[in-house]
Amino acid sequence: MQRLGWFRAVAPHAMVRSMPRDLPALTSRHQRADGAFDLVFGTASRGAAAPATVLRHLYQQAPLRILFPRPEPGEPPTAALLNCAGGLAGGDALRQAVRLEEGACATLSTAAAEKVYRSLGPETRIESHLALGSAARLEWLPQETILFDGARLDRRMRVDLAPGAVLLATEMLVFGRVARGERMAAGMLRDRWRLHRPDGALLWVDGLVLEDGMPAAEADPFGFAGVEALGTLLLAGGAAEAMRDLLRGLPAPAPGAATLPHPGLLLARWLGPAAAVRAALGAAIPALRAAALGLPPRLPRLWTT
Repeated sequence: MQRLGWFRAVAPHAMVRSMPRDLPALTSRHQRADGAFDLVFGTASRGAAAPATVLRHLYQQAPLRILFPRPEPGEPPTAALLNCAGGLAGGDALRQAVRLEEGACATLSTAAAEKVYRSLGPETRIESHLALGSAARLEWLPQETILFDGARLDRRMRVDLAPGAVLLATEMLVFGRVARGERMAAGMLRDRWRLHRPDGALLWVDGLVLEDGMPAAEADPFGFAGVEALGTLLLAGGAAEAMRDLLRGLPAPAPGAATLPHPGLLLARWLGPAAAVRAALGAAIPALRAAALGLPPRLPRLWTT
């Protein structure tokens, strides 16, 4: 017992003397997500039937995953985007790329709403690139992105559109966790869209920036007027002029407007309560996918399950 007590008293001093004195200070680092996917659809002949859309290439990097649920009758191949991390934190980065070869038709949606958590400083970055070949048809229909109070999101979308291609794209932003009464009173949002011809010529550009003056911009009656959510719909190709009149004739669960910023390009936006904005998109998508893309007039199954 005496020898054990002596060891316990002496050993710590011996350990201190043996440690080097020039060790660097230890600093903690937060783990960051770096997800990506690269998806390519093409066409393949199947006897006398019309060419069918087939998967050409798929690359995916965690935490992003692409699933391929069996499409319902009349539906094109569907790619379901899943973030296995359950949400995005400051410093996370996602790179998303979808390419459709000539004549291909596909739908891409998310399995659930995306969440962007409060940041400790760094930005969450999302870069998306859509490339459509001649006569290709793509639906880019992710469900809503929920911005927690203090979130910092930098999101960029680039589209390369070949002649005869049709793109139906939607995005929805929710400013805070509505179910618990939270509003996004601080943080940052930069959301940019760019539409190009295959030769790189710019057809249309749009940007939304909310930074230091976010509370004032959200409350401004000529800004967001205190709304909970913003919905955006873009239709490129597909007789956009006629589609504008179709949109204007639909029920209006949330205040919205539709315009033609460029020949062959339809832009619509809705502002209001989160549930009403989602309902407005839920009414517009079936109508436009039927009239402009020749698909069944219903929401993708991921939106209703």
